[in-house]
Amino acid sequence: MADTRPAIAGRLAIRVAQLLLVAAAAGLWTAARLTWIDLRTFDGLGPPKLVTLSGAAWSSALLPLALVLLVTAVATLAVRGWALRMLAVLVALASLLTGYLAISTLEIPDVAVRGADLAHVPVRELVGSGRHLPGPVITLAAAACTLIGAVLLMRAATTAGGTATKYQTPAARRSMARSDPGDPDEALMSERMIWEALDEGRDPTDKPGESASPPDEKSPPEPDTEGRLPTARRGSLPFQRRREDTDGALGEEPTA
Repeated sequence: MADTRPAIAGRLAIRVAQLLLVAAAAGLWTAARLTWIDLRTFDGLGPPKLVTLSGAAWSSALLPLALVLLVTAVATLAVRGWALRMLAVLVALASLLTGYLAISTLEIPDVAVRGADLAHVPVRELVGSGRHLPGPVITLAAAACTLIGAVLLMRAATTAGGTATKYQTPAARRSMARSDPGDPDEALMSERMIWEALDEGRDPTDKPGESASPPDEKSPPEPDTEGRLPTARRGSLPFQRRREDTDGALGEEPTA
């Protein structure tokens, strides 16, 4: 029961990370549709105009980042180990980029020049500008969720790597122990392999590749004290023919 706790904790961390990534993707999609910048223009010929820029128009990376987070949330179902670590690093980079987009919008001194360039409005016609906070704040919250998801994925990958050997077959554990004798878990694995060898009826002290001879295998005959090999038993053919010749010389009928 104790061995399954790290695996359960790893799966739970992956599920929570998936929920956070999906929530962050939904937040980025919502932020991309909200209005981030207002531009008020006047060309002197007509009434003043109001030009709005959405999050997708202000930052074209929001929707691609949302798509990346969704794909990563699905990919965590099929990868483990180093692949999961690489996904965690990718999610962390996406979190940094998302946070940069939100913070730069909140901290930029004047959004009028960049907004006029994005809206294709001459700067001389600008009368005023303004920024809306909901979009950048949602983006910043999505970046925080993404960073937490990256940490959970990295933790789940580390936990899964530490418990992977506990669910391998005996042959796989023996092969791993032979190929990596410096493993810190060598003592534990060796003790387990000893019990498995005893259960299989093998001698755990035998080296790899060595096998004891079967118990029913007959050893070759040893010579006697005079160096002669033992002959066949007296009921065999040479002794039987010699007995028949002797019985014939004495006039007795040979026995069957």
